[in-house]
Amino acid sequence: MWTPTEEEKFGVVICSFRASVPQGLVLEIGETVQILEKCEGWFRGFATKKPSVKGLFPASYIHLKAAVVSNRGQFETVVPVEDCIVTEITATLQDWVLLWKQLYVKHKVDLFYKLRHVMNELIDLRRQLLSGHLTKDQIRDVKRHITVRLDWGNEQMGMDLVPRKDFEMVDPEHISVADLYKLHLSSRHNIQQSTTQTDTMRHRHGDTCRIPVPHHLFLNMKSFTYHTIGEDTDIFFSLFDMREGKQISERFMVRLNKNGMPRNPEKIDRLCALFTDLSNKDLKRDLYIVAHVIRIGRMLSNDSKKGPPHIQYRRPYGCAVLSMMDVLPSSSELREEKDFVLKVYTCNNENEWYQIHENIIRKSSNKYTAASTNYGMIISLQLLRGDMDHIRRENPIIFNRGVAITRKLGFPDVIMPGDIRNDLYLTLERGDFERGGKSVQKNIEVTMYVLYADGEILKDCISLGSGEPSVTEHCSFVMYHNNSPRWGEITKLPIPVDKFRGSHLRFEFRHCSTKDKGEKKLFGFAFTPLMRDDGTTLSDDIHELYVYKCDENSTFSNHGLYLGLPCCKEDFNGCPNIPSSLIFQRSAKEFFWISTLLSSTKLTQNVDLLALLKWKAQPDRVMDILGRLRHVNGEEIVKFLQDILDTLFTILDDNTEKYGLLVFQSLVFVINLLRDSKYFHFRPVMDTYIKKHFSGALAYKELIRCLKWYMDRSAEVIRQDHIQEAMRALEYLFKFIVQSRILYSRATGGIEEEHFRTSIQELFQSIRFVLSLDSRSSETLVFTQAALLNSFPAIFDELLQMFTVQEVAEFVRGTLGSMPSTVHIGQSMDIVKLQSIARTVDSHLFSYPESRRILLPVVLHHIHLHLRQQKELLICSGILSSIFSIMKSSSLEHSISEEVEMMVESLLDVLLQTLLAIMNKSQMAEAGEYVTCLLSLLRQMGDNHYQHLLDNFQSKEELKEFLLKIFCVFRNLMKLSVYPRDWMVMRLLTSNIIVTTVQYLSPALHKNFTETDFDFKVWNSYFSLAVLFINQPSLQLENATPVKRKNILDRYGDMRVMMAYELFSMWQNLGENKIHFIPGMIGPFLGVTLVPQIEVRNVMIPIFHDMMDWEQRKNGSFKQVEAELIDKLDSLVSDGKGDENYRELFSLLLLEKIEQETWRETGVSFVLSVTRLMERLLDYRDCMKGDDAENKKIGCTVNLLNFYKSEINKEEMYIRYIHKLCDMHLQADNYTEAAFTLMLYWELLQWEDRPLREFLHYPAQNKWQRKEGLCRQVINYFNKGKCWEYGIPLCRELASQYEVFYDYHSLSWIRKMEAAYYDNILEQQRLEPEFFRVGFYGRKFPFYLRNKEFVCRGHDYERLEAFQQRMLTEFPQAIAMQHLNQPDDTILQSDAQYLQIYAVCPIPENVDVLQMERVPDRIKSFYRVNNVSHFRYDRPFHKGSKDKENEFKSLWIERTTLTLTHSLPGISRWFEVEKREVVEVSPLENAIYVVENKNQELRTLINQYQHKQLHANINLLSMCLNGVIDAAVNGGIARYQEAFFQKEYIVSHPEDSEKINQLKELMQEQVHILGVGLAIHEKMVHPEMRPLHKKLIDQFQMMRSSLCHDLPGMDKISPICSGSSTPRGSLMSGHNPMSPETIKLMHRHRHSSSSLSSQTSSEVGNLVILPDGIAGETPDDLYRMQLAYANTKFQGSMTNVSVLSSCQASPSTSSLSSTHSAPSQMINSAPSSARGSPSLSDKYRHSRDIMMLLPPHRDRPSSAMYPAMMENGQPTSFQRALIQQVVGPCKPCSDPNLSVAEKAVPAAPSCWSLDSGTRDTVPFLSAYVGTIAAPPVPPRTLPPGHFSMNFDAFHHQTSDMPPALPARTLRKSSLHPIPASPTSPHSGLDGSNSTLSGSASSGVSSLSESNFGQLMEPPRADTIDSVPSQTWNPDEDGESPYIPVRYSLSEPDVIESVKAHPCRSHSAPTGVIPKESLETSVLPPKPYHSRPAYTDNEDVLEEESRPKSFTCKLSQPGLSGKNDQAKVPWEHGINQE
Repeated sequence: MWTPTEEEKFGVVICSFRASVPQGLVLEIGETVQILEKCEGWFRGFATKKPSVKGLFPASYIHLKAAVVSNRGQFETVVPVEDCIVTEITATLQDWVLLWKQLYVKHKVDLFYKLRHVMNELIDLRRQLLSGHLTKDQIRDVKRHITVRLDWGNEQMGMDLVPRKDFEMVDPEHISVADLYKLHLSSRHNIQQSTTQTDTMRHRHGDTCRIPVPHHLFLNMKSFTYHTIGEDTDIFFSLFDMREGKQISERFMVRLNKNGMPRNPEKIDRLCALFTDLSNKDLKRDLYIVAHVIRIGRMLSNDSKKGPPHIQYRRPYGCAVLSMMDVLPSSSELREEKDFVLKVYTCNNENEWYQIHENIIRKSSNKYTAASTNYGMIISLQLLRGDMDHIRRENPIIFNRGVAITRKLGFPDVIMPGDIRNDLYLTLERGDFERGGKSVQKNIEVTMYVLYADGEILKDCISLGSGEPSVTEHCSFVMYHNNSPRWGEITKLPIPVDKFRGSHLRFEFRHCSTKDKGEKKLFGFAFTPLMRDDGTTLSDDIHELYVYKCDENSTFSNHGLYLGLPCCKEDFNGCPNIPSSLIFQRSAKEFFWISTLLSSTKLTQNVDLLALLKWKAQPDRVMDILGRLRHVNGEEIVKFLQDILDTLFTILDDNTEKYGLLVFQSLVFVINLLRDSKYFHFRPVMDTYIKKHFSGALAYKELIRCLKWYMDRSAEVIRQDHIQEAMRALEYLFKFIVQSRILYSRATGGIEEEHFRTSIQELFQSIRFVLSLDSRSSETLVFTQAALLNSFPAIFDELLQMFTVQEVAEFVRGTLGSMPSTVHIGQSMDIVKLQSIARTVDSHLFSYPESRRILLPVVLHHIHLHLRQQKELLICSGILSSIFSIMKSSSLEHSISEEVEMMVESLLDVLLQTLLAIMNKSQMAEAGEYVTCLLSLLRQMGDNHYQHLLDNFQSKEELKEFLLKIFCVFRNLMKLSVYPRDWMVMRLLTSNIIVTTVQYLSPALHKNFTETDFDFKVWNSYFSLAVLFINQPSLQLENATPVKRKNILDRYGDMRVMMAYELFSMWQNLGENKIHFIPGMIGPFLGVTLVPQIEVRNVMIPIFHDMMDWEQRKNGSFKQVEAELIDKLDSLVSDGKGDENYRELFSLLLLEKIEQETWRETGVSFVLSVTRLMERLLDYRDCMKGDDAENKKIGCTVNLLNFYKSEINKEEMYIRYIHKLCDMHLQADNYTEAAFTLMLYWELLQWEDRPLREFLHYPAQNKWQRKEGLCRQVINYFNKGKCWEYGIPLCRELASQYEVFYDYHSLSWIRKMEAAYYDNILEQQRLEPEFFRVGFYGRKFPFYLRNKEFVCRGHDYERLEAFQQRMLTEFPQAIAMQHLNQPDDTILQSDAQYLQIYAVCPIPENVDVLQMERVPDRIKSFYRVNNVSHFRYDRPFHKGSKDKENEFKSLWIERTTLTLTHSLPGISRWFEVEKREVVEVSPLENAIYVVENKNQELRTLINQYQHKQLHANINLLSMCLNGVIDAAVNGGIARYQEAFFQKEYIVSHPEDSEKINQLKELMQEQVHILGVGLAIHEKMVHPEMRPLHKKLIDQFQMMRSSLCHDLPGMDKISPICSGSSTPRGSLMSGHNPMSPETIKLMHRHRHSSSSLSSQTSSEVGNLVILPDGIAGETPDDLYRMQLAYANTKFQGSMTNVSVLSSCQASPSTSSLSSTHSAPSQMINSAPSSARGSPSLSDKYRHSRDIMMLLPPHRDRPSSAMYPAMMENGQPTSFQRALIQQVVGPCKPCSDPNLSVAEKAVPAAPSCWSLDSGTRDTVPFLSAYVGTIAAPPVPPRTLPPGHFSMNFDAFHHQTSDMPPALPARTLRKSSLHPIPASPTSPHSGLDGSNSTLSGSASSGVSSLSESNFGQLMEPPRADTIDSVPSQTWNPDEDGESPYIPVRYSLSEPDVIESVKAHPCRSHSAPTGVIPKESLETSVLPPKPYHSRPAYTDNEDVLEEESRPKSFTCKLSQPGLSGKNDQAKVPWEHGINQE
């Protein structure tokens, strides 16, 4: 049975649980759970991070923890009982781990690893805390380390700063706002320790001086590798100041044996020392570590004869130095121990030994020598910081190693109380001795002893260095053969103080012989007492001692024998009469020098101090002794502080009247001495003395009298130094006074109490008198008052010992009140006065409530005065902060209502004024202090305080002023960065205080300013405040972590909701005054509703309905609300506010409210409009803030811009987005689109002088000026985009304006620019873009794309594959669709993204330009792809069952025409499709189209060879002829014969009879063209290629024969060329228009083989390649399709014929390959590249891959033509309709710069024909042909033996003209070729399909519609105006338009008889070149009227200057010569950008 838990309330998951039972709760290890119930080993509860999900989990999986349960029951709260810092670590690590992973994602690897290290450290420290095995000190250290790491990590991760006190988080509820502010500051600047309130205040007011923190240098000697010494060594380490040339520390001594190991085995790894008490000043010295090495052994180490081995001498060996200046910076001040190697140098001359270290430092290399390069001394160093106790705690390991404490010589900068020292440092400086009759100098050794007064040698009183025990005697090292040795050896004499008096030093001098015996012979001694006769110690100086002679027999047992002798010159002067009969005689020529330094706290060297201490010995000199106390060194005074104080008070008691004032002055001097930072720590010594040792019970009377006397004389005395000193010593004077009175009371039983009180009161009167004096005229008085005010607060605690709190408070109030109340005393005095008040507030006295009631008014009075004058604001804020802190602490125990009331009355108004002034000056540092003061006051105010405050206002104007002030301060507080962003605790507390205050003030606002007294200003201020409050970043809980959000909600709730309800309530109270806030508050309220808090939105959105309703009532509409709402919505959403949920909620709530209104219809319309706007704005924002591609951003902007223009008509917003869109285009280098975009603004302006305001980046100017500037800018962008055609009209318009104003300068400039643009059009190369249709399907797309289709203008060089990849990159979640069918509802409504992409062909709008004859192709190229709004693509399919024998019978084409909303190019690179139409093309029509295109291709190529445009290389002609003729063997046009010429088909399709005849005629025409082509081929073929030519002739005969059976008239053709063809005109004129239903396309395949088959076609298979724009229906179909090209434009009945392919499978590719979720069978599209089916079987993959390597389709030229069906020279109505709806031009996809070798098949011109004639001269073609150009085919004489062949088709019965190609399809309008579908496969060859036309890749030929047939424009009569031509008149030629050709050797006369005819048109030549001219030129004869602009020279120059070929698609260069002009027919089809 489940029972509620009593104890088991909280636990931690120790094993993950996967909820394997019903109602189980999934838990992860480490989670915390709250337990509700238990049952048989199971718990029921919830995870604390998801309290809403409850479930079951095993009890064994949970580690229970103690917890505190409050409010037991359903809503109980469980808090675990653990250290709060452990809880903080847990919560912080949970927050960090989420952000930590993001660091790696954002490539912040450095921080990633640092944070991981810190997290691991925190986990380890947390484990240590939880272990429970740490001491208090260790716990404190661990917490300090934890907080440092927590604060560091929070700062690095951008998280909130945690205010701490004693390493723990503070609760804002239990601390004042002022203290919380200080804790934030201290946490910011000092994360290692929290600064307490007292410390903070003390530092603020400068009461204490910072105590220097000492440094300590730890030295550890690790090894000494000078093994060659072979003797014991002593090493002495010391610190040496090179700048001052002296040693500053004791020596650290290391004793090593001959092996370099410590002599004492216990000291292994313990050779370490700590050089203590180094100040910052010491570290800045030129400091060195010096190591002197002394060896102990023979006199000379390299001479075994010098001295016996058993005698050991101390001999100097070497020295090493290390510069601290080099060490400290290199090791981060040596925070960690680091090793250093020291090199030891030996002294070259022992006389220089005393300064060897200086020589090494100075690098005097001639005075020392390196011992060996292999030797070294290794030491490690570490710099420690802090006092010794701290160092011991922090580094116990160091002290456990027996570190030697090595002190400074002398006292440190800070003398700690209780630091007792009595050290005498003695230096053996030098000696000067006689030779003593020896031939060599002596080896002198000095032995030193310390002897007591009784002659006893003191034991262990000589210390050679720290680290070794003291010794009784010391022998110096020996200088070899040196009578004037200089040792410089320092020793320390730690003599006990009680033994110091009477002790003396004795120095014995011995000569160390190096003879065999090695004797040490005594020859003299010296001595010195340690203390003089006057009681002073040996002075710190160099002492020259006398040397007395003696020998080994001399005895020193009776020390009195020599102590009576003078030890030095001073002694000799004191006793000149010394008897000469003494035992010891002084050596007059020998001297010995020593120096001493005393560091003692017990002994003095000062005579004056000694005299004071022994004043009773000289009572008559007391006054002199007291006067000389000022000259005693401070160190001496503090050492003898207690003795001096006892002496002074003893003297005072001895004779008060005589010595009172002098004692008082001496006491003041001693007290003030302790104010020095060096002696500040002796203050506790003084305090201890007063409390425990002071015994002057009567002293208080004299001290009070003297103090009062000084104060009373302050107004009279000019020099007030002594008075000021007394004022500074006031604290300790009062301590002595009070303690003396206490002692007196104890001794007398409390008598004279009243007298004491009276004297104190009188003293205070004197104090007030001093403070009340006017100090402006006396500078000295100012200093006196300042000294008094500084010391005054320090006496309060002493007075409280004798008086009550109220009495002391009254004393203080009177004193503070006596200060001048004005602020004009002077700045320095103001500061002192406020500092005194600050110390008063910080004193213990102010903490008593009864004293605060007395002191608070006077304190507030002075602060109020300063705040009014804006003086000393920083000090005033500190005082107020302290007051509020004390009041907050006191409020927990006592009522502070009365004090708060005083504060409100005195400070609230002036605080508001001060804050406003500070915020206006942007002084944020001071603002923070005063904001905390204001918040503290408001926080402590209750209902009664607010009520009393509001009742005290005398008028509504005062209330209004107050409300405006406080609202303004609150607004500024939220707008200005008063608190840093990461001070979240402070910001939340501030928000809570503000919302509470507003709730108190709202009723007063409603009550006083609503109805008749309505005040807009106050209400507007209130609303602005509420809006700012709700929008505060710190309150947006959605951005917070879950833990942080829960904590905030638990403590404060959602304050946004509280303020929103308050705001709504106040809005409802406005009544009819609401109209005043329309439209002003619409934007702010809209911002509130956009806050992502559902409750706030529900509350605030209905206000908009209210606004609409009130404006409707007043104005009859809500236009203002509508306009403002739309304006603000744009900016707010752009700033990142709002979401999809808001859009839905906005619409839902407002529509619900509006439903009941009379204006419901307009309201609903408005709401829906705003909703649509929000959809677009949200899409726009998502694009802008993301990493979306420019296309998405541009499309989104266009969508929004159009919405503003069309639906909302907001001109200003429209213009803003115009410029945003323009900037985006410029960033993407879309200059043309940028120009079109900017033109939208240009069109809005008129050419008038109406002024315009400053807007965006435009200055204030009139409309004319702005429009002119815009026009220039647009022209510039068109120029950069190479769309000069668009810029020229603007140039003209601008020129007309300049002309009106006679601005010829600007007119000249614009005309020149216009001319330059014309030149650019003709000369510069431009690329033609491709166009792609894109469908966006699915609900996941943005609104502006969702379920829509667009046509996009591709970038330069961008093919379909690149475009597809770009689109899938921009939409990485999109799936590419695999078919071209329109998607169904499943896709449209799915929560996904689908892309459908394929290429489309543009349909030019300006057809007239394309039909004009003399327009250069560069001009036409522009109109093919610009200003286009219609596009087309085709899809092949089988209608009915597929004919297995001949698939062309059932292959149809579905042609789709897309109409865009706007033309391209425009303001975007893509526009939406607004209309689509679909028609079908029949198989027969497609066959007609294919054959006709092939004919045109052949005609064009032959024409190019006729005019030598293609020179010696005839490979292209060979391949083209082979591709058509060879196919006839096994297929070719025979497949069409089978399909459409069979009787069954003709009978079943009687309506197609005319089309069948048309197809027959085209086939006949093809035979004629092939004949002419073979004639050209025979003339130019290389001898090696003759077999090929013969093969072509044979196959041509077979082809013609096969056609004879089906085509009438073909049977008449014979080898003797005796036939003629039926005229084409009569046949074509009989065509009738067709309906769209009859337009169909059929395709089919057939096998064929060729002798020229290529190795690339190794796979067996059949392939039908479709024309551009055709898409196969199935993969199998597509693989069997043949290439078919659509015509450019219908002009009547249209027929497209599929090309029959008889070949191996051609290489092809599948178009769209993607890395996305779409399969590889993607959308394929031409004309980007060769295409294959979407899904290829394995046997076709090789072909597809090879196809990808071939040149892309874009490089294939096309020039397809259809006959034009005209009625009276004009198209029929059906044709016109069909042109507009169905047909559009196809892009020419060729490259003018490709060389002949680079092109597989040469291009054909779009309007060039082999026919010749004009509309006038060819009546039977005039209706539909237009001007005919027919360049002649030159005759060729065949070599002997060549077979002869005559064609009747080329022979005219009445003409002797040479043969000419039959006239074909030259007309103004024609059908455009069918573009490739997205799945149609294409050949990779440039000019034709290798599979279908016998290209180099396969050699298999067929009658195919190659790429020659495709073009971008209708065919035109000519592209070269100046080509010499002759006109052919059909009337003269009779029936046939063709000139017969006799293809044999027997007809030269026919060729020679050719005559040139007059030329009526320059468009095309018709005459045949005479035979004579064939040897020099193959060009046609010159016309009668050639253009004079072109000359032969120009032709040559132009030919030479033509640019070299490029492989990119470029525009055709300008034509300037005949050669260039002759090349146009084949280059025209490829003159692309």
